[in-house]
Amino acid sequence: MTRNDSTEHAPLNLPATLVLGLTFLAAITLVPWYGIVHGFSAWAWVFFAVFLMINGIGIGSGYHRLWSHRTYEAHWLMRLFLAIAGGMAIQNSILVWCIRHRYHHRDVDNNDRDPYSIGRGFWFAHIGWMLRDYESGELDWTIVPDLERDRIVAWQHKYYGSLVLVTNVAVPLLLGWMVGDIWGVLLLAGVLRLVVSHHVTFFINSLAHMWGSRPYTDENSARDNWFLAIVTYGEGYHNFHHRFQNDYRNGIRWWQYDINKWFIASCARLGLAKNLKRTSNFKIQRARLAMVFKRAREKIENSSENPRWRILLETEYAQFKETVNQWQQLQMERVQHGRLKLAERIDQSTLKARYRELERDLKLQRKRLILLTAQVYS
Repeated sequence: MTRNDSTEHAPLNLPATLVLGLTFLAAITLVPWYGIVHGFSAWAWVFFAVFLMINGIGIGSGYHRLWSHRTYEAHWLMRLFLAIAGGMAIQNSILVWCIRHRYHHRDVDNNDRDPYSIGRGFWFAHIGWMLRDYESGELDWTIVPDLERDRIVAWQHKYYGSLVLVTNVAVPLLLGWMVGDIWGVLLLAGVLRLVVSHHVTFFINSLAHMWGSRPYTDENSARDNWFLAIVTYGEGYHNFHHRFQNDYRNGIRWWQYDINKWFIASCARLGLAKNLKRTSNFKIQRARLAMVFKRAREKIENSSENPRWRILLETEYAQFKETVNQWQQLQMERVQHGRLKLAERIDQSTLKARYRELERDLKLQRKRLILLTAQVYS
């Protein structure tokens, strides 16, 4: 998939423009008018909140972490729920969404290949890429062979249009009729919920590539931002995600707000999910410490000569490399011992203790290096 050279003359994507434009127009006109004139019932607000959360989980836990990145495996009941919940958000079928998202990770920040590259500006990354047909050529279906074998994914793709109508029109109307507030439920749980759900997801393509920190890598524009994580159900820890995209978590600390992480972990406890992939703490600490060293070296290059700081930095870096070498050697030992008979294998508790010790070494070294940097340049 490549981009048209004259993007300003790309043909209008009429279906996407109508859906995004008309729902947004209704959300800023009809919704407040109805609220002022008639008022919304408590049920309408409850259904708004519940459907909004369901959409966030459907996209985050389903479209994104399950199908795009295969960070865990899910029971067919869970996959069916996520397919319906994600389809309700009207962001295209699982197949199409995942093709474009895999493009994004493969060619991130490449203005010609990344479907929603932030290099083309906030508006383009947020919504503009959907309003015009910037793609020249067909989508590359060879990038999702694993998904084409999934019967639920194939079912959702085939009946996507019907699914959208049922979940966004029929279900709100039915619930509104049941609680005696048809128009209120339709406007809040149908229209306003859809608009909020859209732009919350779009923030990941736009703001999460502009606003925040890059503690794990600066090789792409993705940022970590705690505020965006709150409004995007945990997807706002985007720098971590782009560095470790096979991890089912985005917020790796217990206190980091990541609803999708908690949802997936809860489903695993219920037997609905398994094989949850996690990046080792050592790799995470290694990435963070590598970024500290990189920024320290850049600071030296942009400052006056400081021999004391250079010596300290090189000493710390040598220790960093030694710790990494020890970890790699330990990995090799684990593989070798894994091939031995059960009676001859290394004691697992000893092995885990050595891993934890190396993880602590990196964590302590990162803190020490940050303090040294502050002291030298104070």
